[in-house]
Amino acid sequence: MKIAIVAIAGWIAATAPGLAQTQSQADRLEEIAQFFAGADIVSGPSVVDCTLSGGTKTTCFQLTVTTDPQTYTPGPWCPSNISQDASHGGIWLEDGEVHDVDGAFIANLAEFYGDTDWQLFDAQTGDINFTGTLASCEAAARPDVDAAYNNYCVQCLPEYMPDDASVTYVIPLDPQPAARASQTGMSGSGIAYNGIRLDGPAPVDAILDAHTIAPFDDCGGHVNLHVGYHYHAVTTCLDASPATTGPVSADAAAEHGMQIGLAMDGYQIFSHLMGDGSDPADLDACNGHQADNASYHYHAGEAGSNAILACLMAEAGCVSEDADAACDASARPGRP
Repeated sequence: MKIAIVAIAGWIAATAPGLAQTQSQADRLEEIAQFFAGADIVSGPSVVDCTLSGGTKTTCFQLTVTTDPQTYTPGPWCPSNISQDASHGGIWLEDGEVHDVDGAFIANLAEFYGDTDWQLFDAQTGDINFTGTLASCEAAARPDVDAAYNNYCVQCLPEYMPDDASVTYVIPLDPQPAARASQTGMSGSGIAYNGIRLDGPAPVDAILDAHTIAPFDDCGGHVNLHVGYHYHAVTTCLDASPATTGPVSADAAAEHGMQIGLAMDGYQIFSHLMGDGSDPADLDACNGHQADNASYHYHAGEAGSNAILACLMAEAGCVSEDADAACDASARPGRP
């Protein structure tokens, strides 16, 4: 009997850490599920093995979502005539400022950029050149803009995406600090609580070189045919976060603003401003800080900055259109 008791005690001691870890992961997944309750979830969150951008093998959560926000309809982006007001267009980001893309803005682009080659509208009718079909979207909404679409207002509509389009995120449960910060252009910045991608900076120089404007809607989002609707700026549309996930306590979260998403490296992303409306202090180059009453986290950049996050401080996970793909971010071209 004594031998059996000792054996059972030994089994409990050996398995207790694993059982505790399993329960901890279950609790974490429940927390993540609650945070993304407002997203259109296809599958997950679930625990998967992953290899991060710096080569670290660890445990991640996987979440597959559609790119359709559930609380509003994306758009509009391009006005159709220079007589139209801001309700017919979106926004543009320039020199840290947000500009309404109304008819007057389009009409004034030559002066705005000091370049007389800008002419997006018919001088006789005031009608604006804009991409209104899938084919024109495919030709114009890319870094090497088709020459036929120079001097166009570029927009792609959500209905151009396949009905079953989805994006899968694989993000570390525990951030793994990197040897050096990495840019967000390849992985994106992260995912918002409503399931929409928080992207890296838009390729503004390539867009402007073709004398095109590719506006964002008032929520800071637009569509491309690879990842669907996604954000390049955080505006007031993400001012209603329903929950907080991760190590920042509720009290600390109230002080630091609202958590609007999770970064691709697993750190939390909070709104640009602190809870009292002030600017966050002591931010590092990646828009993050370690506060006295909170763990390390990011604050989204100002809406006009074209950088939700300037960079990532930890190793990034994966984002893919293939829900069945294993995550090996270290194999990605341009990895840190």
